[in-house]
Amino acid sequence: MIAAADRRMAALRRLLCALQRDIRDAVIAARKKQAGKFARVVGVTTADTIYHIDRISEAAVVAWFARHWPKSQPVEIVMEGLEGEAVTFPRGTPVARTLWKCILDPIDGTRGIMYDKRPAWILAGLAPQRGARTHLGDIVVAAMTELPVSKQDRADQLSAVLGGGVVAETHDLARGTVRGWTPRPSRACHFEHGFASLARFFPEGKALLGAVEEDLWRALGVLGKNGGQLVFDDQYISTGGQLFELIAGHDRMLGDLRPAAYAKLGFSAATLCCHPYDICTALIAREAGCLVERPGGGPLREPLDTTTPVAWMGYANADLARAVRPVLRRVMARRF
Repeated sequence: MIAAADRRMAALRRLLCALQRDIRDAVIAARKKQAGKFARVVGVTTADTIYHIDRISEAAVVAWFARHWPKSQPVEIVMEGLEGEAVTFPRGTPVARTLWKCILDPIDGTRGIMYDKRPAWILAGLAPQRGARTHLGDIVVAAMTELPVSKQDRADQLSAVLGGGVVAETHDLARGTVRGWTPRPSRACHFEHGFASLARFFPEGKALLGAVEEDLWRALGVLGKNGGQLVFDDQYISTGGQLFELIAGHDRMLGDLRPAAYAKLGFSAATLCCHPYDICTALIAREAGCLVERPGGGPLREPLDTTTPVAWMGYANADLARAVRPVLRRVMARRF
């Protein structure tokens, strides 16, 4: 029975990877014909602004599930653009009869990729169906696939099953070859001469979030030490991309406190925050040895929907988490 369950989970992991390769290839093909249209705004939802490039990836998702998802594993899809009546596969399956809930972000990092500035990521997490109670902590299979910029001929794909470690591959898109690699998050127990930052992607809340981060570094004894410039900042406008930077060993700490900052400032966080679909691949980071948690500590438990704001902190290792966690709690209590 255990072997059969393991084989099923491995098969589901491969399916998510195949889905994401299909989306990647569809976006790359579309870029050759209509890249100039990618940045056109085509809609605004309660979760985010929708650009033309998003519509291409959303269509690829629905078509792929209709063609390839096994009928023996009925699934509900949660994704921007599918709000309203539940979408299930096989089509028409009542949600109560589905076995899985799959939350997707077909393009995380739209703003970077639509200007051919920086890679985006395709994200997906799969959890046993528990209806509205299904949350981020229930995800047992996840995959993330890089959407490369036009001058890039290689793209990474990472996937994981709970308790099974990470499968990491680099796909050579020109040659059609695949090479495996081993993620190695940083083992550093300090932040000096390394990358670490808090998300402040948009003008809203930038001053407050910057003040919180400055307070954090001052309390950790890094700010101004030896002339300063000891911690490097990189604002990667993609939660999936941020997690990849932790997994690959590029960054030591990343976090997103925008929900708390926006609540303090008294305006809606709905379209400006990380949502569950943005952080649905946290399982991969954890399987690689990173910690991804709530700002005060504890697991993420937000529902698998498209609107709930999610605040999170990610650490390359437990030593860094232990050093930052109590200090961050104090800073947040004072600022928020």
